Amino acid sequence: MSVNQNARMAILETPRLVLRRWRAEDAGPMAAVNADPEVMRWIGDGSVRDQQQTHRGIEAMERAWDRQGFGLFAVEIRSTGQLAGFTGLSVPDFMPELLPAVEVGWRLGRSYWGQGLATEAAAAAVRFGFEDRGLDRIVSIAQTGNGASERIITKLGMHPVRETVDPSCGRRVRVFELSSDQYATATR
Repeated sequence: MSVNQNARMAILETPRLVLRRWRAEDAGPMAAVNADPEVMRWIGDGSVRDQQQTHRGIEAMERAWDRQGFGLFAVEIRSTGQLAGFTGLSVPDFMPELLPAVEVGWRLGRSYWGQGLATEAAAAAVRFGFEDRGLDRIVSIAQTGNGASERIITKLGMHPVRETVDPSCGRRVRVFELSSDQYATATR
């Protein structure tokens, strides 16, 4: 996959959100999101992440943008400028059986739950993947029992394609998929 030279400038705006590349000042607010056990409950083995792990994670997200031409956006609330978390596209290397694939994912602080923000952000990321980056399909992976994520995934128009085990933590997951053709049909 070639790197899009405009990846550095990737900014998406929705009615309530700005999806943008990461800034140094995002590390503190994102670390607070990652330190919340309820937020991290359905991520990997459920472990929280500290400031240093968050900083390394942001660096890895930025490297992915530079390498792939897409990545995980910082999600900012338009009206306040506050960092809510992230959404975007990544290669799910932790699930080799799905590769090659691009996954849409999100993680928002608990104070931003229940407002439709994750759906709004993820829908913008899916649109970006299909319309701006020309992807053929996008997957999403949710741990079995994570009904909130599955509701968002369904709102994105994705359908379940398999159940398997996340080899990184041994937890059962459901894999959902949306093809570019299905996306095009749904957005006509």
